[in-house]
Order: sequence, then C-alpha cells, then structure tokens
Amino acid sequence: MSILSTEKLGHAFNDTWLFKELYLGISKGERISLVGINGTGKSTLLRILSGILNPTEGKVVTERDLQIGYLEQDPKFNEEESISDFIYSINNKQQQLIREYEEAVSEEIPNEDLLNKLMDEMSNENVWEYEYEIKTILGRLGIQHLEQKIATLSGGQRKRLALAKLLIDDPDVYILDEPTNHLDIETIEWLENFLTTGQKTILLVTHDRYFLDNVSNQIIELDKGKIAVFKGNYSYYLEKKAELDSADEAAFEKNKNLLRKELEWMRRQPKARSTKSKSRIDSFYELEDKTKGRQEKSQLELSVKVSRQGNKILELHKISKSFENIAILKNFDYTFKKGDRIGVAGKNGTGKSTLLNLVTGKISPDKGAINVGETTVFGYYRQGGLEFTDDERVLDVVKNIAEYITMADGKTLTASQVLTHFLFPPAKQFGMVSKLSGGEKKRLQLMRVLMKNPNFLILDEPTNDLDIDTLNVLEDFLLNFSGVLMLVSHDRYLIDRLTEQLFIFEGSGVVRIYTGNYTDYRLEQEEEKSSLKEAPKTQIQVQEALSSPKKKLSFKEEQEILNMEKSITDIENKIKALTEELNTINIDHKRLIEVSTEIQTLNETLEFNSLRWLELSELK
Repeated sequence: MSILSTEKLGHAFNDTWLFKELYLGISKGERISLVGINGTGKSTLLRILSGILNPTEGKVVTERDLQIGYLEQDPKFNEEESISDFIYSINNKQQQLIREYEEAVSEEIPNEDLLNKLMDEMSNENVWEYEYEIKTILGRLGIQHLEQKIATLSGGQRKRLALAKLLIDDPDVYILDEPTNHLDIETIEWLENFLTTGQKTILLVTHDRYFLDNVSNQIIELDKGKIAVFKGNYSYYLEKKAELDSADEAAFEKNKNLLRKELEWMRRQPKARSTKSKSRIDSFYELEDKTKGRQEKSQLELSVKVSRQGNKILELHKISKSFENIAILKNFDYTFKKGDRIGVAGKNGTGKSTLLNLVTGKISPDKGAINVGETTVFGYYRQGGLEFTDDERVLDVVKNIAEYITMADGKTLTASQVLTHFLFPPAKQFGMVSKLSGGEKKRLQLMRVLMKNPNFLILDEPTNDLDIDTLNVLEDFLLNFSGVLMLVSHDRYLIDRLTEQLFIFEGSGVVRIYTGNYTDYRLEQEEEKSSLKEAPKTQIQVQEALSSPKKKLSFKEEQEILNMEKSITDIENKIKALTEELNTINIDHKRLIEVSTEIQTLNETLEFNSLRWLELSELK
C-alpha cells in the first residue's frame, strides 16, 4: 500500500512540460533511486513530492499525518540562526531538553543543581539514547561548535548541517537530493549503513553509483516525461536497461527496413488508389510517425589533444604546509612519473585541496621545493565551480580561453563547434551562463579545462552535479587520457576505475602513499582491524575458510559459533543494563559519560562478533 503517491502529475516551466500524467506510488520500506539525465525534472519532482513546489497539474496524495523530510541540493537557512537553533526544534520537547543539557555541560563551571535537574528530566522523558544518537550523527557529519552562526558556514558545511537535521528528525519518508555531495568517503559509507538500517522509506537522487547500488532496492527512470520502474538495485537496472535498449534498437531497425519497402510501394502506386490498399497506406503513415518520432540521443564527446610531455614532470621535495599552526603537510616527498594515475583520499579538512593548490602554484609551501617540468601543462578542475559575470554568454566564456581547439584526431574546431560537442546547441551558446543548470555549468567548466590541452589533469570533486550519463563519458575519456591524472573524489566507483595509486591524508600532516585502488585499501584496512581484534587461532581459521571453502564446519568452528552466540547474548544484556542505568534519576554526569563510552565500545564489539557469527553461519 502506498503511503505517498501521485495522480496525473504534471509540471511545466515557461510552457515547456517536464512531465505529464505521472502516476507514482511509494510504499513503506521502499528505498527508491530516481535516475535520468540532467534537465529531465528529477529535482523538480522531488520538490513537488516534498510539498515545497505546487505542480502545474495533478496532485500528491499522502497518508494521514505523514512526516516528509527533504534534503535540497542547495539548502536554504535563516542566516541569523546558530547551528544549535537549527538542530534543536522549539516544538520538540526532547530536543530542547538535550540542548539545555549540552549548554549546561559546556559551561566552564557547570551548575551542579541545574545539571541534576536536567538529568532527572531527561531520565523521565527517556531521552538519553536519543541524545547519544544526535551526538553520533553530528560527530559523523563533522558538525561542531553549535553556537556558531549559520551565516559563517561554507556550502559544504551547510549541506552536512541540513542532512544532520533530517537524520535527527527521522521522518516517515526521506527525500534526498544528492546526499553524498560534500561528504568524505568514510562518512558516505556510514550514511549507507544508517539509511539501510531498519525499514526506512527513501526516495533519492544521486550520481554516486556505489551508494545508489548499496542503498536502493528499486530504480525509477525519468525519461522524456515518462517513468519506468525497475524492481532491484542499480546493477539490476543497468542489466535490464541494456536488454530494453537492445530490443528497442532491433525494433527500430526493423521498422526502418519495413518503411523503406513501403516507401517504394507508395511511390509505385497510381494516383487512383484502390480501397483494398487503403489500410496499407494508413499503416505506412503510422510506421513513418513511429520512425520519425524516435529521437537520437545526443552524446557528449570528450576528445582533446594531449600536449607533449617530457621526462621531468613534477617533483615535490619535502614540502610542508600549515594554516594557523595546524599542519596540513609534513615533509611530503614525491616525483611524478609518466602515466601516473593518483587518487587523493581522506576526511574533509585534512588538506586534499591544499595539495592541489600547491602542485598548481596557487599557494606556496612553507618548507621544501616544487619543481615543475618545462613541458608540463596543468588542467585544474576546481571544486568551487565556474566563475563568470551575469552579463557573459556561454560562447564568450569559451572564447576567453581560445577561439580554436585541436582535437585528439588533429582536427581544429571553432569554439562554437567544441560547445556543440559538449551538448551546448546554438540556442544555449548565445544564452547567459547564469541561466544554465548546475550540471551544465560543471560541464562548461570541464570543457574550459580541457581546451588548454593539458598533459597533467587535476580534478577536484568533478562528479558533483553531473548526471550519470555524462560521468560515464568522462570516465571513458579519462581511461584513455595519456597524461598524468590526479583525482580527488568521494565517488568510490570513479576512484576504483581510474586510479592505480592513492595519496591517503591521515591528518596532522601525514600523507600515506598506497599502491592500489580504494577498494583494495579498504579491504586492507578491514583486515588490519580484524587482526587486532581476533586471536591468532581465529585468524588462521578465517584464512583457511577463505582459501578453501568448507562444506562442513570443523569441531573448533562449531565450538566457536556456540561461544559467539553466548558472547553476543551477554553483550546485548550488558548494553540493555547500561541503557537502563542511563535512564535512572540519580546518575551523575561523570558516570553518565563513562556509561555512554562503555555502550559505544560494546556496540562496536557486538558488530564485530555478529559479522563473525554470520560468516560461520554461512559456512555451516
């Protein structure tokens, strides 16, 4: 049964219909991803379903008292509010109690009487577990200094703040527009786990294919104003879509061949046609309409000449950089080689963009030296986006770089011809840049970078706001790019496919050089964690199980699974007892912190033991 649905939904902008007669139903527990190229109306549909935008026609029907949480691509805030004002809703008693308690604890000299009073109230309202959840969400999303004004936050911080509020409120339906933008990879993996725990109902738009595949259990494609539903994750959708496209192409070719024969027959017919052939004539016109009605999909073309590259490319000699006494890089040393394909990974704020700015000479190191080869030509795609003035046309922005560009095949194209390759038709070329969508601006920015024929390409979060079709074309281009590639991205699929080496920013100025892609790195990290937690005997058992799968558990493994079951039960009972202690009236705030820490440790142990139990159960 649908808890959120549409009836004959349609919406138009300036007499142009994005979609009409849409029927869509979302049932409890469904996790749906909405896919489609830029400009098809995905974000518009999300805004209508969330109640932010009224449709041109039709209506949205919801279950009574249904709470819908909506995360916009660019969230809007009251600039005068603090983070705390935004997070803790005035009309939510539990949130207000938590806010008062947090403020009381943060005082230099805490008021013991006030703290005891608040803790009693929190115990009576059973909010200690909720308070722990809020702290976890804020910590994972890097939200600190709750007294800070929202007006001082960056675009990335605002997006994470809006996401945090949505997760804290835990609505009946989550509607998420590009939730992974501005998140580092570890946080994205945590968010995946958060959204797939329990029976959450989700409708999302994302370009992150791993996230899309791991979270979704249904795909809805919006194309040419119509929707198609695929019951399964993104991998299933791709498989079925390929089958449908193949069948569609075969049907189109068959119709074309038939039309050719029918056209010859029509030309041979005398003017006074018989009644007997009228049905065939009608069929001809119907077939002609079908063939003409098919629109060939425009395809983005990425193909540029790569400048000649000498033996000396770029050398980083013991470079160090700090900001306000915070170390970003310490004695980092690396010599770039021909064909290097390097992914740059690490948590937000650890210095990834700083390294790119050092490499390209935008800033200088505090210590060390950077030597650039004479033939090195940088192409730097910045995360910040395209810089332009309101009175600039699309064509002018390109001509400011060059009137002509040499393509990979040696042909020289005009700025206008290159724009056409990048899916900017003449009507768009003479329009204002300010009128372009977010994805179109990103595409234009990428084009300007490639027009310089770089042989050292640096891409800082290139996937934000690009649709999946454009990303696929970009990937194919980068796979064949013969120069040096440095890629900063939270898109694990992109890093896995395009890079062979990683610079891992571990914080405090430490950068680890790792040979392999991101999945290799994460597997190695998990193995290291397991080796720290498991006894040597258990390690041997795991290795044996992986190298030679068994149809039957050994006696030792049988004993281990029995012990694991008892251990899991004991830990769950401890967590339950500690949670009950949290809700007692007389607990003091020092003991409260101790109990909260112990619960967190027990939860981590429980997760590890549960995974080991599942592994043994599967073998059994």
